[in-house]
Amino acid sequence: MYKLDTLQYPAVVKDINILKEYSNYTLKNNRQIEELVLSFKNKFNFKNLNTMSFTQEAFLGLMCILNGKIAISIGESDAIIQAGYQYKNLGLQLDFISLNKDGSLKYDDIKKDLDYIFISSYIMDTYVKVDLQKVSKLTKAKIISNISATLDCSNSDIVIFDSYKLTAYATSCIILHNNLLPKQSLAQMDIVSIKNIYDSFLKEIQYTNKSYFIKYLKQYLKDDLFFFVQADTTLTNTLHFALKNIKARQLIRTLALGNIFMSNGEGCSLGLLKPSRILQEMGYSELESRQAISLSYTNEFREKDIEFICKKISKTYRQIKALND
Repeated sequence: MYKLDTLQYPAVVKDINILKEYSNYTLKNNRQIEELVLSFKNKFNFKNLNTMSFTQEAFLGLMCILNGKIAISIGESDAIIQAGYQYKNLGLQLDFISLNKDGSLKYDDIKKDLDYIFISSYIMDTYVKVDLQKVSKLTKAKIISNISATLDCSNSDIVIFDSYKLTAYATSCIILHNNLLPKQSLAQMDIVSIKNIYDSFLKEIQYTNKSYFIKYLKQYLKDDLFFFVQADTTLTNTLHFALKNIKARQLIRTLALGNIFMSNGEGCSLGLLKPSRILQEMGYSELESRQAISLSYTNEFREKDIEFICKKISKTYRQIKALND
């Protein structure tokens, strides 16, 4: 099996099986839970840990708690974007930060006098990197960042771990901060999510040199291949491209039958159902957005495996294109 959709469909390496020692009882010593929470906070050097659902309703509640001038990168997850629209509908102040045609963030949209800014270290769907150090110099705002794909909490004041992205189970997300949100008691925390997400950090992650993917995709697909974003601007273990004149879902479903698993994006594309919102925000049409394909991986592939994958992509693409014609 060649798993190239890790950020959209992470590998489930174990069943959910939490020891009874992690259950939370009012009248007993909860030392094991407290040690788990402390280990999580210490690992990323934060004082506080909260859990909540990764939904637009929960993020709307979070924004109301923050209660200030808020901005959101349009490259964030749909749950945060939709919460932002609801926040504005309440008559509260919120701005969106746009994307350029090349997929990069429009840093000029960032205002100095913001209180909070939802902006992660990469753009969802395309994996284009965001310079959070540059962001921190442009505004006095507290930076709220989803670090599930990078685990890099530098230049962030509040960090979010998406349970689905890390464990494949759509339970609660985890938020780390330093006294910026109301404190939660153990009874309010989702211990199952904390344990599963913490265990996911134990997996060793290796990044394949994506230059091999680019080399062989260009070799076998030639002019039928094009890139929405430049490969050197994206996360090191990702690649985002498109194949002309077919819908990506046709290729993705066919290749899955041969145990090659890819996606048409991450987060916002919701698997195979919707064209990328991010690409349309960049100025591409809905039809063009439906051609998008993304690769994301957390294991090492040999060069001959990469060539095999690219050759298979090319062959399947031409078969589908011929049938469509």
